[in-house]
Amino acid sequence: MSAARAIGLMLGLAADGVLGNARHRPPVTAFRRVATLGSGAGQGRDSAAALRAGAGVVVGAPGESAVAQAAGAPAATISARAAATGLGLAGAAVAVGLFAERAARDRPVAQAMVTAVATWAVVGAAGLATQGTELARDLEEGRLEPARGTLSELDPRVADGLGMIALSRASVETLAENTSEVVVAPLLWGALAGVPGLLASRTISVLARGSAGHWLVARLDELVHLVPTRIAAALTVLAAPVVGGSAGGAWRAWRRDTIAHPSPNAGRVEAAFAGALEIRVGGRTVYPHGVVELPVLGVGRNPDAGHVTRAVELSRVVGWLAGATSVTVAVLAGARRRRRR
Repeated sequence: MSAARAIGLMLGLAADGVLGNARHRPPVTAFRRVATLGSGAGQGRDSAAALRAGAGVVVGAPGESAVAQAAGAPAATISARAAATGLGLAGAAVAVGLFAERAARDRPVAQAMVTAVATWAVVGAAGLATQGTELARDLEEGRLEPARGTLSELDPRVADGLGMIALSRASVETLAENTSEVVVAPLLWGALAGVPGLLASRTISVLARGSAGHWLVARLDELVHLVPTRIAAALTVLAAPVVGGSAGGAWRAWRRDTIAHPSPNAGRVEAAFAGALEIRVGGRTVYPHGVVELPVLGVGRNPDAGHVTRAVELSRVVGWLAGATSVTVAVLAGARRRRRR
């Protein structure tokens, strides 16, 4: 099982890279739209934004609910019924994953293919790189309005009125956060729990966006990303020299600057990216629910379009390292299960 799972993760990650942007994959778009609507986020004036987020590569950031509370948002912004519907959807994703794995049991080739399809469906490394490249190109050419539009697909903050420096800062932040959420987290959970882990981790991430402020969804999201965010930060330290960055700077920013962040997860990878690129991120951020004064992460100059390009490359390298890490974890977990029998 371990070898089949590892091979499936590698095939799924390769398929993500070969087939490109997740926005053009009907199964992926359908998965995210269903999960977004299942959270109740499709109600009212936020429905268009929720659907746009569901159709894009990313549908939220780890710790968004904690940031919302720091801004003074209500403790629960959706009904308990909508949250229950969303959590039921997460449970259904686990059930589907368990059924798929059971159906492929004792057939390594079938299990590898099932894992590969699930990995391809939920991992968004290629799409994130595509949108990050679009951001960098638009910022380089001074086309701020298209850059604001692309940023809105990736991040829940209010992009209207952001200038060059603010857009560059937001781009680096969201590339860092979403590298953890749509690449590292699903790969890690896939390595540990197979198809159920892949589907459940991604579904909960989607629900956290649509159910921002609901305490149970927020706590589940924090728990799901507790380890992946820290692994993503550690991989960023390792990847920094590959893109001409500072491994020491990434380590120091990660360990020093995230203590004051309101979320137990958000800011870890942001700080590591900022330290690696020797720039500053964080500070005043406007969300639909209010203004948040987040801690400044990193030291150095304000980011520009060139730093966004380097952040895209850093995200790619972290993704490759996450793939290798997930394969290693899958093999080790499988070997441990065999020894227990």
